[in-house]
Amino acid sequence: MIRYRAAWVLPITEPPIRDGWVATDRGRVVAFGRPGPVDGRHEAAGGTEVDLGHAAIMPGLVNAHTHLELSYLRDEVPPSPDFVSWIRQIMNARHTRPDPNAPEILESIDRGIDEATRTGTALVGDISNTLATFSPLARSELGGVVFYELIRFNAADPEAFVDHARRQLEALTTTERVKVSLAAHAPYSVAPLVFRAIRRAVDRDPFAPCSVHLSESAEEVEFIKTAGGPWRAFLEEIGVWDPSWVAPGVSPVQYLDDGGFLDARVLAVHGVQMSAADLATLAARGATLVTCPRSNGHTGAGAPPLTEFYASGVAVAVGTDSLASAPDLNLFAELATMRALAPSVPASALLESATRQG
Repeated sequence: MIRYRAAWVLPITEPPIRDGWVATDRGRVVAFGRPGPVDGRHEAAGGTEVDLGHAAIMPGLVNAHTHLELSYLRDEVPPSPDFVSWIRQIMNARHTRPDPNAPEILESIDRGIDEATRTGTALVGDISNTLATFSPLARSELGGVVFYELIRFNAADPEAFVDHARRQLEALTTTERVKVSLAAHAPYSVAPLVFRAIRRAVDRDPFAPCSVHLSESAEEVEFIKTAGGPWRAFLEEIGVWDPSWVAPGVSPVQYLDDGGFLDARVLAVHGVQMSAADLATLAARGATLVTCPRSNGHTGAGAPPLTEFYASGVAVAVGTDSLASAPDLNLFAELATMRALAPSVPASALLESATRQG
């Protein structure tokens, strides 16, 4: 057993401890406490003391939303004034390297994992369209969930499409630390029956989480309300528009809630354009809202209303999004941005978002 002392211990579930200690046994935390003599159990176990000095001991950070497979696009996609234009840039950049297992892409995934680990991340919610990140994560020190993200606005056979994805996940050998699950991309890129099929597939495992980009941009809100705007034009441009699709005429949050998609296992990512009513719906369903403010600024989605997020009572987690839209995978840097955007939100709430809520 090893007992570490430090100037601060941040349990997150209770106030910080000045000059505290944390005891570990075979790599697991078994106790923590305030200053005091080494107890008999510690001595009997032949325990050692390590004084870390002027440092803080706290739980590892949780990056609840990132796209490690896009790490090769670091510094390649410039900021955009609007979200749909940024999506165009991303799609064009990805089309230039169509092989998800190309050495450049796999090496960049490993570098991204190393960067996240070095900056204090312990768990990730990683979004993948190709599953290229599963093996690198499984052999790394990180834990978390690889979300196999499905995109299909015009689906001839939604059940078969989702069932094929589910079988791909079942073929993977998960570990104690790295699990897999399905995710829906967004309301503007996933057909209603595909949403329903994903929900049924996820429900096969009562503990599996699910993820969806939700109310990220003004263009998304306009599209779900009216079936028009830049998203409609883009779907027609790339040949995937479904003329039978009818705009629900509500907010994206209400749209998914009316379809029975939202519950306590859903991570609703971004939420930049959510109203007070939307936030109340997420809170009532027990969903977790994952905010990625630095990415939102880069993609033209806008600044998330963080103060309103926390005031609403919804659970708030933190993500960096990908290196295509964020300068790094350092969650402490994301927290610094959140502090600047919402100085009235207590630091303790931000740290809880980056650990326990995630």
